[in-house]
Amino acid sequence: MSRAEAKERNRRALLDAAFQVVSRDGHRARLEEIAERAGLTTGAVYSLFGSKNGLVVALVADHLRPHYEEIEQAVPAGLDLLEAVDAFARFYRRSCDAPDAVSRLSLQITLLDMALHDPGLGARLAASVRSQESQLAALFTGRPHDGGVVTARQAQHLATALRALFVGLGQGIPFGLAPGADEQYFADAARALASGMALADRGMDAS
Repeated sequence: MSRAEAKERNRRALLDAAFQVVSRDGHRARLEEIAERAGLTTGAVYSLFGSKNGLVVALVADHLRPHYEEIEQAVPAGLDLLEAVDAFARFYRRSCDAPDAVSRLSLQITLLDMALHDPGLGARLAASVRSQESQLAALFTGRPHDGGVVTARQAQHLATALRALFVGLGQGIPFGLAPGADEQYFADAARALASGMALADRGMDAS
């Protein structure tokens, strides 16, 4: 095994271990346990990620990246904005029933708790989420809508609003707070939101 391969193996082992420990313990997660689960030392954490917070930020990026890659596949080119939003909404709803949905929700809530306890970490986590969210905005930019095309600024406003909508609904499903929130419900809610998205550019210069 080459040095680069060993480094990637160790990185993967630490991210997998961090997912388990952080999802369970949140801001109380101990580097020692994460390293032990990965079969490594805490020195490996500092060498690969710089700090515990660096590991957590990398964990978020690692968690979100495949999710957004799947979104890109679920929302093909050639659709207008409302059709694209519909496809995205249905994909998101299906993901709420995936085998790992509960563990992803647990991590999501845990990361919010960690951010509240450590504002510095919160700022880094927010930057990581925004970076991934920009991919979603790019997916909507330039699509036909209401006689025009979606600007980059409109797409960013919409991506932020849709994330908030779906995160809220997604958290409500396991708690029984979103009864009847099936794919059609998600799609209808998302279409209604997107239909009024031009309001977000009122008083602003289009991008």
